[in-house]
Amino acid sequence: MQEKVTKLFFLLGAFFVANAILAEFLGIKIFSLEKTFGLEPINLSLFGFDNLSFNLTAGVLLWPVVFIMTDIINEYFGRSGVRFMSFTAAALIGYAYLMVFLSIKLTPSGFWIERVTPHGVLNMDLAFNTIFGQGLWIIIGSLVAFLIGQLVDVTVFHYLRGFTGSSKIWLRATGSTLVSQFIDSFVVLFIAFYIGAGWELSLVLAIGVVNYLYKFFVAVFLTPLLYVLHWIIDGFLGKELAEKLIEEAAKKSHV
Repeated sequence: MQEKVTKLFFLLGAFFVANAILAEFLGIKIFSLEKTFGLEPINLSLFGFDNLSFNLTAGVLLWPVVFIMTDIINEYFGRSGVRFMSFTAAALIGYAYLMVFLSIKLTPSGFWIERVTPHGVLNMDLAFNTIFGQGLWIIIGSLVAFLIGQLVDVTVFHYLRGFTGSSKIWLRATGSTLVSQFIDSFVVLFIAFYIGAGWELSLVLAIGVVNYLYKFFVAVFLTPLLYVLHWIIDGFLGKELAEKLIEEAAKKSHV
């Protein structure tokens, strides 16, 4: 029985950490959500800024998955499980950025620097440094927002569980995700661009609202996935062990 529990925690944690790290590095790319689906930009007007559309970091493809994994770990392993995985992920993200920084400082081989492509000659070293050399404020903002979002998520999750008990998984999981992602959306922009780049606060708020609209709809859309994951995990553990884990997690998290 304990072996199954250990395997479950390892698998959930590994998937959680892997997605968090990937989301950080995929976030380098900005894409147009509307144009990806062949649609015209929505052109919203917020806080005095016009022509705002869903230009998002590619990291948004994975952050909803991270928060779903947060809720699943929260359900079966409680507050301590989420905190352990969150700080582990943050430490590994920091380690990954350090390794990238050191790799940027390496002197490139002469034969590697230039590559001929159908679009012209590409400076590989410049491209590598530009893509992976994110600004310090962006890195700090992203890590701080991630940790705050995780801690808020676990707190709201167990607050709602006090009202729902073991029922209404969708309410405590989706509710905690919507609150935590709301905070995450603005914290990262405030640190990275208001403090780090001198953006106007109104611009930060406008872009934050657009980003949160996307996260809101994705969180609601992915709610059924929570039930699928619960069904898979309960089948793996067995109903009795699964219920025992959930109850122990709830008790420990309210101590």
